Amino acid sequence: MSLYDVAKPALFALPPETAHLTIHRFLRSVQRTPVEHLLRRRYTVDDDRLAVDRFGLSFDNPVGVAAGFDKNAELPSVLTALGFGHVEVGAVTAKRQPGNPRPRMFRLRADEALINRMGFNNEGADEVGRRLDTEPLPDAPVGINVGKSKVTPLEDAADDYLYTYERVADAGDYFVVNVSSPNTPGLRSLQNRESLEQIFGTLQDAGASPLLVKLSPDLSEGAIEDALAVVDELDLDGVIATNTTTERPESLKSPEKAERGGLSGKPIEKRATGMVRFIAERTDVPIVGVGGISDAEGAYAKIRAGASVVQLYTALVYEGPGLARDINEGLLDLLERDGFDSVEDAVGADL
Repeated sequence: MSLYDVAKPALFALPPETAHLTIHRFLRSVQRTPVEHLLRRRYTVDDDRLAVDRFGLSFDNPVGVAAGFDKNAELPSVLTALGFGHVEVGAVTAKRQPGNPRPRMFRLRADEALINRMGFNNEGADEVGRRLDTEPLPDAPVGINVGKSKVTPLEDAADDYLYTYERVADAGDYFVVNVSSPNTPGLRSLQNRESLEQIFGTLQDAGASPLLVKLSPDLSEGAIEDALAVVDELDLDGVIATNTTTERPESLKSPEKAERGGLSGKPIEKRATGMVRFIAERTDVPIVGVGGISDAEGAYAKIRAGASVVQLYTALVYEGPGLARDINEGLLDLLERDGFDSVEDAVGADL
């Protein structure tokens, strides 16, 4: 039994957001201390077969932390000490935002899922940019997820994204335009072709690179194809698939399923993997696979479907800090079983 197994009942007795903040404060307190070094020794899996090179970056392993866990870029170093090969911080918005009223995060324990309607709560681009510029960053890629400020009109979205980018530009290894969160009114309407062209064109003119777009699993196939046409035409560097969903599968058992917000975790795993495959069949740009990953088999399925690297968040709540290590060790076993020399060789094997 791990220490997290011992602590989990007490954490789950707290409201989900309170439990998250408790873990967050602990990780922040041990970051860049001898404890972080001990965590790195315990949780890092060092094996060249796990290494991936994509959009000009080198990842020691393909397992990363998805945006939303570290909204204000306070934990990138200690998260890599838990064995993650990259960390995506944010979403960061131009203006400081409190987010939506609490409660705004809900555990669906019977479904190994979460529903959140956080609403891009963060300290704002000025403060997050200052932190990124002054605090040491890990020797691993740090992505920055950029969202639109709630008060900014949709027609001014490009300038809003630009303001944020310019304040985090020096610290980020890659940049993600988030137009797919379900918790900012009207945001997902920006996934149309015209809006994407305007937003990405503005950021490219400012020098943003590598530049990725994060898409919603609720898009129709036609809308996904339109978005991918923009990706190809503007020569974007990658696609993140997917964000949370507003749909509710009939399989959900938890009473919290009635809450508004974006659903993440195990119930969206197969759907997210299917979207990774759909995108991989239609574009050659690298894909970051996100949605429902909780073990090596789930990560491997997304890799074989076309994802070069993967990300997770919800499963950390249920599985604890050893998750990245367990997935990376499991990936090595799966690669050996199937005769692949590396993760790179397995990417898109099922296409």
